[in-house]
Amino acid sequence: DANEDFGALAKKFPTPPASAGIVFDGDEGRLNEEAFLRDFAGDIPKDRAQVLYATQYPFHKALLSGRVTEAAWRTKPSFYAVSSEDRTIDPSLERFLAKRMGAKTIELKASHLSLISQPDEVSNLILEAAGGRV
Repeated sequence: DANEDFGALAKKFPTPPASAGIVFDGDEGRLNEEAFLRDFAGDIPKDRAQVLYATQYPFHKALLSGRVTEAAWRTKPSFYAVSSEDRTIDPSLERFLAKRMGAKTIELKASHLSLISQPDEVSNLILEAAGGRV
């Protein structure tokens, strides 16, 4: 929500295994190979997951502590795909966030990369959000 500390909120839920695999180089973070393959891309075929690992884009430390000034879900319709096998964001945190925002929610038996492992289901949700399907 507005001015919320996401890190503090996330600490109210189990720490996801991928967190142990974060490696920082200055302000940039990446997942090490083991965490990426097991925890981030756990349901992606290994050869494809290795390509994704090799080309992963770093995230900035601010992602873990940044705050927004306004929560769009307060004024706009929201949609959420919960990944029940996510080891990067705890699924119970995902469910909490989706429920709090009143999001149209689907739950997929997927890793953090449900967009890749279950593209039809995620695409359908995106189309629904865009007004293409109801």
